[in-house]
Amino acid sequence: MFVEQRIYTLVPGGVSQYLRLYAEFGQGPQERALGKMLGCFTTEIGPLNQLIYLWPFASLDERARRRAALMSDPEFAEFRGKVRHLLVKQENLILREEIGGTRAGS
Repeated sequence: MFVEQRIYTLVPGGVSQYLRLYAEFGQGPQERALGKMLGCFTTEIGPLNQLIYLWPFASLDERARRRAALMSDPEFAEFRGKVRHLLVKQENLILREEIGGTRAGS
């Protein structure tokens, strides 16, 4: 399993506006293309004004196919246009699962 971690740094005070627009315009097309996300998190300690999305994929090939479908979706393109002014920085990490299904404390 691979998990894509996408970190969006937003303008100060932009998180609530981004999340409102995401709920209305972005989440539907994104989850249609990428599947169910593992979660969306905000930072509490450390760098502020960040959103961190976690997306699971069985393989890097699956990720590439799904991301290509997302980038060709006109609804998602509309969402991106609505939030572009809120973005300061974007980061992306691919995490690879090393111990299948093991959870801390299990």
